[in-house]
Amino acid sequence: MELLPFDPAHAAVVAGWAASSREVAMWCGHEGFPLSPEVVAGWGTAEDVRARTLVEDGDLLGYGELWIDEEAGEVELARIIVAPQTRDRGIGRRLVRKLTALARESGHTEIFMRVHPDNDRALRCYRQADFVPVGDAQAAEWNAGQPVEYIWLRHADPQDTGAGDARSDDTV
Repeated sequence: MELLPFDPAHAAVVAGWAASSREVAMWCGHEGFPLSPEVVAGWGTAEDVRARTLVEDGDLLGYGELWIDEEAGEVELARIIVAPQTRDRGIGRRLVRKLTALARESGHTEIFMRVHPDNDRALRCYRQADFVPVGDAQAAEWNAGQPVEYIWLRHADPQDTGAGDARSDDTV
């Protein structure tokens, strides 16, 4: 499996992976369904966004972004989704780990993500990829002005004390 730069020619495929307005909202916070390919194609054009796809043998398996904040020296993983036919096979966890590695390779050690509070499947995936909840005060600060009270996670090096516990604990 390779993590490749997103090709906007694949925007319609990626947009089609969200099968309902609820899934669109949990994935990327947009209202309405279906999500237009033009919206997806436009995401990666921002200077601080690195859109990527997970590909195997020419098949698109997943999509995700790195939102790079050079000033703060941190990266947020965002808009992560896997193809419906590949779900529940560990593809999401592989995608998140590859995105995390890419963020680290670019020199960023602080890596975060936000998750819709109703997205239990994603929360399990991210916990298995060594992400743990930030403190309550930090989450409250970052949720100020957000459309929902996201669950905020940070990447914990598996070598750190307690990270192994987070990997095996599927509860939040």
